[in-house]
Order: sequence, then structure tokens, then C-alpha cells
Amino acid sequence: MVLMNLLTPEGLASVTNVLDLAGVFASALLGGSIARTMDFDLFGFLVVGFVSGLGGGILRDTLLQNGPPVALVDPLYVPVAIAGALVAFFVSFSEVTWDRLFTILDAAVIGIWSVVGVQRTFDAGLGWPAAIIMGTITAVGGGAMRDLLLRRVPAVFGGNALYATVAVAASAVMVAASFLGSPSVGIIAAIVLSLALRWGAVRRGWGLPNGRDWQPQSALGSLLRRGRGLRVVRPDALRLLRRPGRRSGVGSVHERHDEAPESQDT
Repeated sequence: MVLMNLLTPEGLASVTNVLDLAGVFASALLGGSIARTMDFDLFGFLVVGFVSGLGGGILRDTLLQNGPPVALVDPLYVPVAIAGALVAFFVSFSEVTWDRLFTILDAAVIGIWSVVGVQRTFDAGLGWPAAIIMGTITAVGGGAMRDLLLRRVPAVFGGNALYATVAVAASAVMVAASFLGSPSVGIIAAIVLSLALRWGAVRRGWGLPNGRDWQPQSALGSLLRRGRGLRVVRPDALRLLRRPGRRSGVGSVHERHDEAPESQDT
């Protein structure tokens, strides 16, 4: 009976709001934990928690243009974000405990906000491509804003364990379940998938290949890798690019400039 109630528009809207608030609290707590590592004062905790907890949702609602952002009209959102930041300020966890808690909270937030972003997009009358995009933006937007504010490279840009990829996968699962008429199953499946993928990515080092893994193998590339850190490429490295028997045109990089000009009789 409860499962059937979740399938009604009213029940689904209520679940979406609860999940959204849970994501706000958890993400504000994560932001506050980062503020602790940077030795911020109370105001710094509140600012970082506010941006981390509400940034993704505000960005999503602004892009959807379906009325003002929920965080600005619902009186619960700002206090919940502040509460998450205050918990991080007053409660100090051990390094091992916080490491485990951070991983679980981070994975749960990705799944929860992917679900919320998809559902908000469908409520705005948009299709499944926009739903996957908005689900991903909701999940990673607040963290990206927080990292930019703190002059850190956002995790969404890669170079670490799976992050945005988990949000895309969770959003796709929620979209598929919604089209099959089982959004409540999609909520559970998306969150469980997010927990499994993110936990495995952190613990086992799963990640997408970076640019260095796809570098073309060439003589110049080998020289550049061997001489990494040098700002100037040696002239002999450029000469390796010359093809025997090919004429150099005017302005070509193959043109020889080290030959002395012929003397002219006057």
C-alpha cells in the first residue's frame, strides 16, 4: 500500500521534497567538513555549507525556469543547510570514522540529488535528455561551486574516482524507471546504484581514463615526456618531424634557418 502511494503525484512530490532536504543537510555537512580541514571560522563554515548544500538545486531550478528556486521559497531549505554546517562545526569525528562517513554521505548525496533533479525536470514538462542533464547538475553542481569558491579543482573534472559518471548513471536509472511507470523503484535503484558505484570507485580506484592515457605515440611526444618540465623544446626535437624527401614551403616549420646565407658580390 505504501509503495502504491508513492506512485501518486502527491506521494512522489512528498518523497522528492524529503529527499531534497536530506541531500541539502548531507551536502552542507560535507561542505562543513572541508571547512574544518581549512581551519575556517564559524562564518566560513556557514558559507561553505550553504553553497555546498543549496548550490546545485538553485542552479538546477534557475536553468529549468519553472518558477523561483525552491531553496528561496521553501522556509526549510536554508535552516537545514545551516544545521548541516553547524553539525560539522561542533562535532569532531576521528579521521577513520569521518573517512567512512564522508564516503557514504557523498555517495548517498549523488544518488538522492540525481533522483530529485530528474523528478523536478519531469515536473517542469521536459523530456528524458534534459532530465539526465539536470539530475547530473543537481548532484554535482553544489560541490563544483564549493570547490571553485575554495580555489580547488572541482571533482567533476575528473582525475579521481568516479563522480559525475555515477550521477549520470543514477539519473539514467531514474529516467528508465519513470518511463516504465515505477518511479518508486527508480528512487531505490538509483540510490543503491550510486552507493555501490561510488563506494567501489573510492575503495578500488575505479575511474575514467585521463588525457595522458590517450596521448599519441610519436618521436616528439617521447622527447617531450622525457624532458617534461622544460619550457623550451630543443631544435633537434623539431627536426625529427621532418620527412625525408619532402620539400619545405615558404613559412613551413621544416624550413632551415640555421644555414648561413650565400654571400653576394657587390
